[in-house]
Amino acid sequence: MTRKLLVTGFEPFGKDKINPSWEAVKGLPDSIDDCELVKLRLPVIFGEAAETVLRKAAEIRPEAILCVGQAGGRKAVTPEVVGINLRETSLPDNAGKSPQNEPVIVGGPAAYFSTVPVRGIVEAVKKEGISCALSYSAGVYVCNDLLYTLLHHYDGTTTRVGFIHVPYLPEQTDGKEAGMELERIVRALTIAAGVVSGECVQECER
Repeated sequence: MTRKLLVTGFEPFGKDKINPSWEAVKGLPDSIDDCELVKLRLPVIFGEAAETVLRKAAEIRPEAILCVGQAGGRKAVTPEVVGINLRETSLPDNAGKSPQNEPVIVGGPAAYFSTVPVRGIVEAVKKEGISCALSYSAGVYVCNDLLYTLLHHYDGTTTRVGFIHVPYLPEQTDGKEAGMELERIVRALTIAAGVVSGECVQECER
């Protein structure tokens, strides 16, 4: 049976016409070794993004889920270490919702740690000369909402869950902010997917 890695990116939101997370996910290979990469575009909507992933995951039963989002202003590709149980934003999501001081999951723990090898991803990507660093805050917008919900859902299971933020593309910055070329983001995510896939193989062999 072919192993599956579900990789997701987001639609544009706010004033942006593109979202580098989905543009990069689209550019990933269809497979890495014997692992099929299933790509999924997500709405930037609290709750609905995670529900979209969970529906697809129930259908394909992936060994791991790697979500990707945009983080304007960051200079590096940044795997997230932790998701927190909080929704709070001044920027409405694409359904017009602006939650304030709400839990992602009522009664859930304060936080979950990522279950993909984030440090291994950083090391592998940096070896390719691409800026990459751990991030200890996925924010409190839809990206964090997605990460926390998936970690909560798969807590105690063998399904791995991780999230990576990527910088703006150069065409989004007008030279005023940090950006990264799409080709480098795609390469970084390809490496990350390979690390996650390899970890899944090791888990199966234990």
